[in-house]
Amino acid sequence: MTEFTSRRRPISGDWYGQRFEVELGNPAHGGLCVARHEGRVVFVHGGLPGERVVVEITEDRAKSFCRADVVEVIEASKDRVASVCAAAAAGSGCCDLAHVEIGASRSIKALVVAEQLRRLAHLDWTGQVEALPGRSDGTGYRTRVRLAVGADGRAGFRKYRGNEVVSGAACAQPVAGLLDGIADRRFAVDTEVVAAFDDDATQHVIADQRVIKGSGRAVQRVAGRRWEVSASGFWQAHSAAAETYSDIVAGWSGSPATAWDLYAGVGVFAARLAEAGAEVVAIEAGQQAVRDGAIALEDLPIRFITARTDLGIRKAQGTPDVVVLDPPRKGTGKEVARLVTARQPGRIIQIGCDPASFARDLGLFQELGYRIEEIRAFDAFPLTHHMECLALLTPTPR
Repeated sequence: MTEFTSRRRPISGDWYGQRFEVELGNPAHGGLCVARHEGRVVFVHGGLPGERVVVEITEDRAKSFCRADVVEVIEASKDRVASVCAAAAAGSGCCDLAHVEIGASRSIKALVVAEQLRRLAHLDWTGQVEALPGRSDGTGYRTRVRLAVGADGRAGFRKYRGNEVVSGAACAQPVAGLLDGIADRRFAVDTEVVAAFDDDATQHVIADQRVIKGSGRAVQRVAGRRWEVSASGFWQAHSAAAETYSDIVAGWSGSPATAWDLYAGVGVFAARLAEAGAEVVAIEAGQQAVRDGAIALEDLPIRFITARTDLGIRKAQGTPDVVVLDPPRKGTGKEVARLVTARQPGRIIQIGCDPASFARDLGLFQELGYRIEEIRAFDAFPLTHHMECLALLTPTPR
């Protein structure tokens, strides 16, 4: 094994800044590969399973593991390609799997999902991470993006696990037109720039909370219904995600008489449930999202409750036939899961953008008397390690 020395001074542990050669093993959550060196686990960024590489330790807190970046590939995987993202190649953290053939990246993500489900939910899942409609190479799918502003006033993506801003290099994710003109402008240092490209092909740019292009009100359409929403608020990043997920929710829900849409946002799922004939309670903490949703869906039997999810459930009445949960990255958690299952809904649809919190939530629902009927996973964030998972649960037979 080749050993390297570094002149960089260790700041946390004995290995910081050291370089050495390792063979990369299984993929790990977070777009990393697992390696071992002198009895310690090394989580490696920028590699692929089976590769032999030289790594440099970037973080060592004197624990049983440390973090490293690939600095040289000695034996490359057949799945390695030239990075399709110039920003990632320049060090940005935007596209951490841009060096992986797109089909292979989905296979890697499927292994990560399967491992989280096995470890946290005790489930054996052998499914695939499915592609969403769009370009076959995974580029040009993103309709919303948040950029940081560096010391020179230029907007860009932050470096991988760092605060420095990488500007001047194009990212492969945005749809055409999303970032037009932004590279030519200068913004207030240490602020944020939000760009959105809506379904009317209008670009909106918000900088330092001021609208500098467009109206700041984005038009979005799902299943033939129109919303006008805050361009800086939440909307699915992938251009095909909202329609795809709402189709699944509609199919899995059956023909409910009553339904809850939790973490509802502007009510995309609530709309599909109501159109199927259900009386819907939509619970959402964001006041602007509730206002936008209530206006767009005023013709449907939907009652919006503006509240934190656990508090909103306590305000809701009765037993819903279907409960849909689409929480933020941290997941649903014990309290909300307990409150939902206490109402004994006939079906629960759980959605998650983090495989670890998603698997943990499925484990909680199983402990609370529900079983998993189906799981689907989607490559909702191509070129990155992120994905979206959906599960249908029903009460466990007694």
